[in-house]
Amino acid sequence: MTLRKICGLSSSLVCHRRFLHDTKARSSRVFSGVQPTGNLHLGNYFGAIQRWVELQETDKELIFCIVDLHSLTVPQRRADLSANITRLTAGLLACGIDPERATLFLQSAVPQHTQLGWVLSCLTTMPRLGQLPQYREKAAEHGEVPLGLYLYPVLQAADILLYSQEQTEVPVGQDQLQNIQLAQHLGKAFNRQFGKLFPHPKAVVDEDAGGRVRSLRDPSRKMSKSDPDSRSCVYLNDPPERIRSKLKLALTDFTSEVFASPERPAVTALMTLHALAAGLTLEGVRSAAAGLTTAQYKLLLADVLAERLAPVRDAWARLEAEPRYLSQVLERGRQRAAEEAEVTWRAVVDRVQLRLS
Repeated sequence: MTLRKICGLSSSLVCHRRFLHDTKARSSRVFSGVQPTGNLHLGNYFGAIQRWVELQETDKELIFCIVDLHSLTVPQRRADLSANITRLTAGLLACGIDPERATLFLQSAVPQHTQLGWVLSCLTTMPRLGQLPQYREKAAEHGEVPLGLYLYPVLQAADILLYSQEQTEVPVGQDQLQNIQLAQHLGKAFNRQFGKLFPHPKAVVDEDAGGRVRSLRDPSRKMSKSDPDSRSCVYLNDPPERIRSKLKLALTDFTSEVFASPERPAVTALMTLHALAAGLTLEGVRSAAAGLTTAQYKLLLADVLAERLAPVRDAWARLEAEPRYLSQVLERGRQRAAEEAEVTWRAVVDRVQLRLS
């Protein structure tokens, strides 16, 4: 498959020039990052990716970073990390991320992320980082926490501030809000000590659609790739038979009628997933399930999900078979990101009075 066939472009240079021209007229910027760990599931899609795709129809400039350095905060096999980067790139494109309308790049390919991360780490304290909820959770879970996990919010701040403009928005879930507040704090700390440089990035806490996608086996928990029960999670490239198998085993209750209620969290979670996948209200879902038992309804929902995911699954398979094209996409994104990151980094060097060789 050629670059022209997939992207509809005559060359990467045309794409780059068109992108630079288009961004001049855009009103604001959106920056977001995603870790290449595991596979993409329905929570990822409805919580973030679907919104990213929709934003491509606006006048916002979009920058999406595959944050592979953050994934090193947990043990990684080198071959797994490389495969996950390829899989994630293919998955994002299959979901509708268009490299002509958004910058998609690999964090480690732009060294200014870690360079700025070091400068920012000198502007914060260990007690402040120790108060962040993710660190406290991991410390309670593991006892000895790797230094990278302790420092990753600073690197996350560098990711954001490298590309911050006056109207930069950072979509974030409620559980990551304190990390964005740290980025805002570190930008202000740098400005006070070295002179104004970094604008104030705006955290955008969207309605947490991803949080509404619950584990199929335990509705008290969000759907998560880290769940030890593989039946709890529907991945975007699951074939129909696997989706059907997982839905058959999804938790329900002893009432056979399909309706949502706080007293029926498992059935309500399935209906919510149906509503997200089909663009319905819960009442619309109940109407669609009229006359079905919960066992029959789970098979209906499996069919709905399989149909919704079919184009993503097919495109994903085609794209994963074209690693050269995926590398070209990331390289074009790297060129765009590196151009701006270098401008920001040179401004940092100038204010801090470092020396460039």
